[in-house]
Amino acid sequence: MRAVRLPSSEAIRAAIVASLRHGDATINGTARACKISTRTLQRHLGRMGTSHSRMLAEVRLDVACHLLAHSSKRLSEIAKFLGYANASSFSRTFARWMKVQPVVYRRQQLAGKHGQAPHRKRPCAIDG
Repeated sequence: MRAVRLPSSEAIRAAIVASLRHGDATINGTARACKISTRTLQRHLGRMGTSHSRMLAEVRLDVACHLLAHSSKRLSEIAKFLGYANASSFSRTFARWMKVQPVVYRRQQLAGKHGQAPHRKRPCAIDG
């Protein structure tokens, strides 16, 4: 049996972002991008104390925060890019994570860029 070089957390996140771009944010797609088997990726993520679905959710939230703060993309475009069925399912999920609607988050981020401190209830990552 040969030793397999396991990807770092950052490499796995990068593979997930790339898979979102290609519309294939599955564990199989991520494992393929990392050049390891799906089962090896599952075990590796388990040892890291996480799972593919958890990491995918974190990446989606990070990308959503970035796109809301730094782009003028419509919510429907962001939702589609992140793999949500529609803007309302994205908005519900974002509000559950961040405790604020995406349009309000965007407004707060824009206000922060223009000299006012944004009011963010949580940092842009999922807490336990």
